Amino acid sequence: MRLNISSGDPFEETYGYSRAVRVGDHIHVSGTTAQPPFVEGCDTYTQLTNALETIESALVEAGSGFADVVRTVTYVTNMADAGQVMRAHHEVFANIRPASTLVEVSALDHPARTVEIEVYAICTPIAEGTND
Repeated sequence: MRLNISSGDPFEETYGYSRAVRVGDHIHVSGTTAQPPFVEGCDTYTQLTNALETIESALVEAGSGFADVVRTVTYVTNMADAGQVMRAHHEVFANIRPASTLVEVSALDHPARTVEIEVYAICTPIAEGTND
């Protein structure tokens, strides 16, 4: 059984992707960035905090939550911002402690965006016959 979760962003239709996909007990959340007004003029900590809020909404819609996250991958445009990334990540995952990767990339989809994060979660399967 597959459950596609949308955030409602029109780019999902244009690009052909879902914010998150749940198959059985596995949930994959697409790379997520901050959304306005948390982009222009906002630091990396603020951007990541906003992206994590979007991810939390997708996980909840999938019948899960941060406690089920087993892996995170974070992309930052400047490794000098690693401290801000670690602070925001720690606030959510300090007690969960998923496997994690932090990578510097040359750019994201908008010049003001400085961080993107994707997560993977494993949780209890949805009962058969619900949410085809």
